Amino acid sequence: MISICVFCGANFNGDPLLKQAVEQLAEVMVNRNITLVYGGGKVGVMGILADAVLNNGGKAIGVIPQFLLDKEVGHTGLTELRVVDNMHQRKQLMNDLCDGIIMLPGGFGTLEEFFEVLTWLQLGLHNHPVGILNVNGFYDLLLQQMDVMVEQRFLKPANRKLILTSGDAVELVNLMENCNVAPDEVWFRDRNLT
Repeated sequence: MISICVFCGANFNGDPLLKQAVEQLAEVMVNRNITLVYGGGKVGVMGILADAVLNNGGKAIGVIPQFLLDKEVGHTGLTELRVVDNMHQRKQLMNDLCDGIIMLPGGFGTLEEFFEVLTWLQLGLHNHPVGILNVNGFYDLLLQQMDVMVEQRFLKPANRKLILTSGDAVELVNLMENCNVAPDEVWFRDRNLT
């Protein structure tokens, strides 16, 4: 892997376990010469991650819409900061620049970004492995909901298995590097979902 796109919060809840996990992810990426692609912010989990990558000698590419840059939340010390017109262009460019995608804890925006690129994967629009760094069980209930979607036949098991999950950054990156992405692109056909 050359680069990983990380979706994460513009807020930070002060959890030391989250900070430790973010710093561990940064260390893993730098040690493997993997460039960070992220939302370009200097605040919240985004800022912690970018600073940790840069402080360890790694590369960080930010992608930020002009309106957020105007609010002075853009990180000015990055390897590269790309400014786009809107949120959709941001997601598209982040996806285009990466070889894999990780979601860290965050809010609505983090979920929206992750599920859009996950949907693109299901539709066959890219083949990047996607993972969730499930720090301290933050996404346990979300993952359970995905299992309910499978049980209720709204999500195919093959597509549920596309989401790699671990609470450990080293394990998650290992899973992503060894992943063979194989979505079931025909999600609407009424057939056996196993």
